[in-house]
Amino acid sequence: MKKRNKLQLLLFVFMSVMLVLAACSSSGSSGGGGSESGQKEGGAEDKGAGGKLVIGFSQVGAESEWRTANTESVKKAITDAGHELKFSDAQQKQENQIKAIRSFIAQKVDAIVFSPVVETGFETVLKEAKDAGIPVFLADRAVDIEDDSLWVTFLGSDFIEEGRKAANWLVEEMGDEEEVNIVELQGTVGSAPAIDRKEGFEEVLADHPNFKITKSQTGDFTRAKGKEVMEAFLKSDGDNIDVLYSHNDDMAIGAIQAIEEYGLKPGEDIKIIGVDAVKGAFEAMAAGKMNVTVECNPLFGPQLVELIEKHIAGEELEKRIAVEESIYTMDQAEELLPTRQY
Repeated sequence: MKKRNKLQLLLFVFMSVMLVLAACSSSGSSGGGGSESGQKEGGAEDKGAGGKLVIGFSQVGAESEWRTANTESVKKAITDAGHELKFSDAQQKQENQIKAIRSFIAQKVDAIVFSPVVETGFETVLKEAKDAGIPVFLADRAVDIEDDSLWVTFLGSDFIEEGRKAANWLVEEMGDEEEVNIVELQGTVGSAPAIDRKEGFEEVLADHPNFKITKSQTGDFTRAKGKEVMEAFLKSDGDNIDVLYSHNDDMAIGAIQAIEEYGLKPGEDIKIIGVDAVKGAFEAMAAGKMNVTVECNPLFGPQLVELIEKHIAGEELEKRIAVEESIYTMDQAEELLPTRQY
């Protein structure tokens, strides 16, 4: 009898414990599952309606005043909009940029922004981003790949048109000259602005045979390299240079120093054409040492962030979106210099 009572008691306790465990399990499963599902759905809705995003930004480097201004514009726009920024400086090396993009993919960012060091060689890593469901936005520089579904949109300047503007100014300024010898400081070899600014410039000059590019070499968009290459141009043919066409202002500013050290007057003995319209160019023009600069606006960070948010929210974007730009000459420089933001 005692054994039977003890057995019944043990059975009762066992059944009670099982009921309690089942209730806890049921409650935890229902609450946990509901909470997890709610977080995922809520997160997606938040992102679609302007919620916080994680954005990876791979920049070319810091080779010029323009690039520094562009970097700050994009970084500030991302953080001002309440998004999380993951930033990488490629230091003008493609391998660093590919590594950064792969790092962004591994971190499962919501969007990737990058300004390609060169146009080619990004197919594989952009395919990896697409397979991971991460949209890619091109800023300032484009890529040359067959599958344009690997990127959402390009926001930046029309580099070919910039080259045309530079050449049209030159033709208007010196079109009556019998012969005009031009030396050219190209940007980074293989980069979109270097390729396109050269193409646009040569396109216009093709109709004016009195203009001739006698020397053309890369200055890597840097002031130091621009000075170095210009020194070589002057050493080999200094008496026959009428015009310097530089693919950016920083190289032009370096070249101005080389011209002065050679004993010539930049802006007079040699006409100077730059691209970017950075503050340093306006200072050089105000001093009479540079003749013209074609604007390439770097301050498009807010516009870029707006495009990312629109895409995440489901809006369709145009494949190429250009920023508005102008051209500035020496006689405008002194008045406009105080207004320059970069």
